[in-house]
Amino acid sequence: MGLLDFIPFLGGSSSKPNQQNTGGQITAAGSPVSAREQAILARERDIVARFAKGLIDVKDIIAPSAIEVNFNNLIIGHKYFRSYFAVKYPSVVSPNWLEPLINFEYPVDISTFYYPRDTSEILKILKRKIAEMQATLNLQTQSGKPADPITKVQLEDALQFQSSLADGSEKYFQYALYITIHAESLEELEQIAKNLESTMAAIGVIIKVATLQQEECFQSCIPYGQDKIQQLYNFDTTAIAMTFPFVSSELTQERGVLYGVNLHNSSLVIFDRFSLPNANSVVLATSGAGKSYTVKLEAVRSLMMGVDIIIIDPEKEFDRLCEAVGGEYISFSQDGAQKLNPFELSGLGSEEEDELRFKILTVTGLIRMMMGGSLTAEEAAILDRAVILAYKEKGITPDPATHANEAPLLEDLYKILNAMAEDEAHSMARRLEKYIKGSAAGVFDRRSTVDVHNTFTVFSIRDLTSELRPLAMYTMLDYIWNKVKRDRRKRLLIIDEAWLMMQYEDAARFVYSVAKRARKYALGLTTITQDVDDFLNSDYGKAIINNSSMQMLLKQSPAAVDKLKKVFYLTDGEKQFLLSAGIGQGLFFAGANHVAIQVVASQNEHNLITTNPNELLSEDRGGDV
Repeated sequence: MGLLDFIPFLGGSSSKPNQQNTGGQITAAGSPVSAREQAILARERDIVARFAKGLIDVKDIIAPSAIEVNFNNLIIGHKYFRSYFAVKYPSVVSPNWLEPLINFEYPVDISTFYYPRDTSEILKILKRKIAEMQATLNLQTQSGKPADPITKVQLEDALQFQSSLADGSEKYFQYALYITIHAESLEELEQIAKNLESTMAAIGVIIKVATLQQEECFQSCIPYGQDKIQQLYNFDTTAIAMTFPFVSSELTQERGVLYGVNLHNSSLVIFDRFSLPNANSVVLATSGAGKSYTVKLEAVRSLMMGVDIIIIDPEKEFDRLCEAVGGEYISFSQDGAQKLNPFELSGLGSEEEDELRFKILTVTGLIRMMMGGSLTAEEAAILDRAVILAYKEKGITPDPATHANEAPLLEDLYKILNAMAEDEAHSMARRLEKYIKGSAAGVFDRRSTVDVHNTFTVFSIRDLTSELRPLAMYTMLDYIWNKVKRDRRKRLLIIDEAWLMMQYEDAARFVYSVAKRARKYALGLTTITQDVDDFLNSDYGKAIINNSSMQMLLKQSPAAVDKLKKVFYLTDGEKQFLLSAGIGQGLFFAGANHVAIQVVASQNEHNLITTNPNELLSEDRGGDV
């Protein structure tokens, strides 16, 4: 007998077309079946049953290897689970009061049950309870004791509730809330449990571990729709309505920049980053994932909203866009005419801030980077003294009135170090020599020739060597920061390939200080990097992420995604999404909310911002490649 012969039995029917099952009596065209035929049918059913045992079912695929039920947790496979039930709720709730739980920093499973109750039965119970409380208060009054204030309040609430039930404006419900958390280890589970308990306590909800009921509570959380714990709490219609999770995966505001399409529900992601606690943003992605495309799109759309744009561009990716919007493109090179003197002050002295002191610290950080990133304590002290002397020789002191004087140059500092008696000073002068007379001359040893007033400005450093790029980015950032402080207006400062600055502690510290103080000056800092490891391995890099209210994670490499999962508390599904995301797809974080997004541009925008080599070659040749 072949496999196809078993198919009719899998559905529970006979292999003979005219057979019928009549109350357990097998017949063929109305006649009793012989004992021999019944034996054959029984044997065939037995063969089918044994065959079915060898088939793989969906339950076999999804079932864990083992489940261990403990006192206050479950171990399913290699993961730890702990389930909770709520026992106490706040007396007064407001709309969306469960938002901290819905947006909890770790993945949680939440299950709620709603039980409508018969109004007539509740009115009977209320009538009896009201009578009991009135009798208690009367006895206290008759005995000369003051009425219990708690009982009085309860009586007033009960009378009000009774009136609302009687006129139909309120209904009576019972409500149950169950929560399950999970982790890879018991230590991680305990940490998540502490955070969950403190979060729930902050909103007035007391939760308890389902001790010795972990299995039942876990089953109440999975989508069976079965409440096996029955930990119920009384709510009226108004209160029960507030428990509905009005937190959605939409990020749409009436005013803002269109970032793309929400992949969850195809709505538009329109957001104003200046409405967040700070306007800082971080964009992390692999090469070719669309990070520059995304940032260019945001820049050109923000420009239409009246926001000034300043960009530090290491790879000359923003030149076409800058030309199209009538911006100013400043390209730095050793032989070019555009220069920035790192010693230059703003010239607008202020009693609120000692500009010279901050400039000395900034210049010292740049010199330290030029010398390899580290100095001994003696060298640091000598350098600080030499920088102060360089300003004094130009008549610049802490007095703001002197800050308009001509600033010193790097060559002036070099001469002062050579004139000092200490050997350490002479050693530092020799290390600075290549930036004044050697192969790196012409970049940091000239007077400033740049004065930016355009609403869209790009600073390009593509024509500099890789060794000089971080130094140039540092100098540009200092110049831009002084400009931002002088003239407060809404601006976006975009630093592409920010990992270059994370290589040097002084540069990383400077970027972090800008990120921390940007909000005071209506500045939104955008840091872009494709080298996620370098960025996350720096303490300042992590701090910059923590000081950014908006983040964009596009396609990631397998090496970086595990670190991002820990930093952003991503679920396994979100991790897999980032590994398989297409160009322009990613996770868009704004405050406590985040959604999956597809960046979308119009054809005209796309033509301006694309960096696809094939498209650019096709455009240059006037046809398809």
